[in-house]
Amino acid sequence: MTPAIKHLEKAKIKYKIHAYEHDPGSKAYGEEAAEKLNVSFDRVFKTLVISIDNNKLSIALVPVSRQLNLKSFAKALGSKKAGLADKKDAERATGYITGGISPIGQKKKIETIIDSSVLKFDTVYVSAGRRGLQIELSPEDLRSKIDASYYGISK
Repeated sequence: MTPAIKHLEKAKIKYKIHAYEHDPGSKAYGEEAAEKLNVSFDRVFKTLVISIDNNKLSIALVPVSRQLNLKSFAKALGSKKAGLADKKDAERATGYITGGISPIGQKKKIETIIDSSVLKFDTVYVSAGRRGLQIELSPEDLRSKIDASYYGISK
């Protein structure tokens, strides 16, 4: 049981776990999850750890079918500059490894923005905290559990 699943259990949030055989050679973790679970790429959200103004980490959740718009993300946080965080910094701050970073149950509370496209769906998929494991839950349960905001941050 991952920290993400433990957090959902403790909060009594309704969710489903979906497991699949992770290919160790795959680097497109979100796309792999969508393909192996036979789910639309629009409903699987990748967790990106972003460095804001070169000193603060934030989280962006965007569908695997799209890319993060760094300018929109920075604007949503009232910042000037945003870029992908260093892999080691991301893993240290979240407590998860790359390809298995869940937005739920992270070591530190990190400000999170969810792409507003999430609102089109009754349920979406996010990493459960391990490669080959996804959590399906409602967008509102996800938002409330991680105290996130919605904003158009993808392109």
